[in-house]
Amino acid sequence: MSGVQNRIVGPDEGEQRLDRWLRRHFPHLNQGRIEKMCRSGELRVNGGRVKAATRLEIGQSVRIPPMPDEGEVEGNPVNRAMTAADAKMIQSCVIYRDDHIIAINKPAGLATQGGSGIARHVDGLAEALRFGFPDKPRLVHRLDKDTSGVLLLARTRTMAAKLTENLKHRETRKIYWAAVGGVPSPRAGTIKFGLVKAAGHGKGGENEKMRCVHPAEVDKTEGAKRAITDYAVLTSLAKRAAWVALVPITGRTHQLRAHMAEIGHPVIGDGKYGGSGQENLGDGWGAGLGEDLSRKLHLHARSLTIMHPETGKILHVTADLPDHMVKTWDFVGWVVSHAPVDPFNMPD
Repeated sequence: MSGVQNRIVGPDEGEQRLDRWLRRHFPHLNQGRIEKMCRSGELRVNGGRVKAATRLEIGQSVRIPPMPDEGEVEGNPVNRAMTAADAKMIQSCVIYRDDHIIAINKPAGLATQGGSGIARHVDGLAEALRFGFPDKPRLVHRLDKDTSGVLLLARTRTMAAKLTENLKHRETRKIYWAAVGGVPSPRAGTIKFGLVKAAGHGKGGENEKMRCVHPAEVDKTEGAKRAITDYAVLTSLAKRAAWVALVPITGRTHQLRAHMAEIGHPVIGDGKYGGSGQENLGDGWGAGLGEDLSRKLHLHARSLTIMHPETGKILHVTADLPDHMVKTWDFVGWVVSHAPVDPFNMPD
């Protein structure tokens, strides 16, 4: 066990999240321990309390409490040796790679980052994605654990900062595919309900949800943020279910899932927002499609279009559907090749 330390953020360490910076210096620390030190105030930056996601600036002083020696942290997911099978799996997910960016097709069920009780995640498995580089690639955005699809990683710290900035630009376009209960009417539109975090029911506030707020009430509701989603129905199965394309204009937590449930057409397999009875307000099957189909979440980050920070060219990455969605598409007769690349920008 070490004593209290004060370390200065170096010239090449600015704009990093505190938790990632700390794990670079103490690789054996897990996310839960870092967040606990933040909550207790043991971990401070320039004397002030911070959160794990706080961005560091060059020259700041980080107060680090006594650190356990490597191997002392029980159940530490970072100490979990990556198996050859894990390395092969995450490498097989790579759908684009150059000297600056790696894009993977994240499997459904694999968390993007670690946390309480999460020992296997993209951030940890990224060690197998170095491909000759000195450091593992860095996450620049995230997907929910049960959502599959395009996820970008930056191969250098400089590129991470540039990509993070580019992802905020209007030119960046993310298109998701989903199977939903019922058929939205009109078949294309914009959802503008705000979102506010509702407390979870777990011991530590786990299982929290986002609650939709009418646009006129957002400014009056404490903690509510505006959220906008464009949607378009690509095809349907009578009035029972629909294949929809979704574009998150804003990027709120669980935005697409909460928005579709709010208009009465929850994503198939969404037990959190689809309701305990798997019901919806329309004529569909709610968040369930019957015994023959998977109960996994049918939400997939199909494509991402962004200006490459290094080349200045437009980078368009597309991810194939996960197996459980392929089976659903085959079952109901939906054909991927019939879908337009961008249904929201089609010629009249």
